Amino acid sequence: MSDSFLKGEHSRFTKELELLHAYPIKELAEIIREVGFFCTRCGSCCVTSQNGHVFLLDDDTRRAKEICPEAIIPAPFFEVCDRSGNFYVSGYALRTNPDGTCIHLTDNTCKIYSDRFSICRVYPYMLHREPDENGILSFRQISGLNEHGEYNTPISEEDSLTLASETVAYEERWLNQMIGFYKTLITRFDQSGEKHVRKIYDQQMRAFTKGEMIRVFVYFEGEFSPHTVTITEYGGIII
Repeated sequence: MSDSFLKGEHSRFTKELELLHAYPIKELAEIIREVGFFCTRCGSCCVTSQNGHVFLLDDDTRRAKEICPEAIIPAPFFEVCDRSGNFYVSGYALRTNPDGTCIHLTDNTCKIYSDRFSICRVYPYMLHREPDENGILSFRQISGLNEHGEYNTPISEEDSLTLASETVAYEERWLNQMIGFYKTLITRFDQSGEKHVRKIYDQQMRAFTKGEMIRVFVYFEGEFSPHTVTITEYGGIII
């Protein structure tokens, strides 16, 4: 019998993808023009205190393995834990410096700007659904509003539509990676008889935060790759 938690998460992300496809790009483009965000290269978005961590889509991970293989780690906030205490996570993330700054940031300048990763290209635009002030799920279009950059900059309709299309494309790829993660894990657990256990998840997370080594299977290109990590490898990332 399939793990109900995994099936529920797979269904949730599948529904999110349907809602994304129904979201009008012109509406997002209009919001982009209204906000008028302009990047001042202040570096504020390149620190974990602002944005948590840089999640890598599969194509980002392939590029990272070419240009900075030592800089990738299993993404934090592991989604699933089996009865043996193994974690499963939907992709990789970038390491950071101990102060939480991106390892590619020097004097507020990105050293790999021409090769920067997907989320860095579309930020601060987004189309994740998050609870509003009343707890109702709705699309959030802009991240970190008024916390970096400048605003009210004129943006042409053509440019705003391009930015909106790129944002939707990123969110679609992210959702498809999440759907693939849960679909593949459902098959794996069906075959092995495993299941997600919240109690063991919490126990293992407590051990992890105390410095114990854990095993994490990372989803990449349709398969799971095993890694052993300790919290010291996440210096600068808030767990």
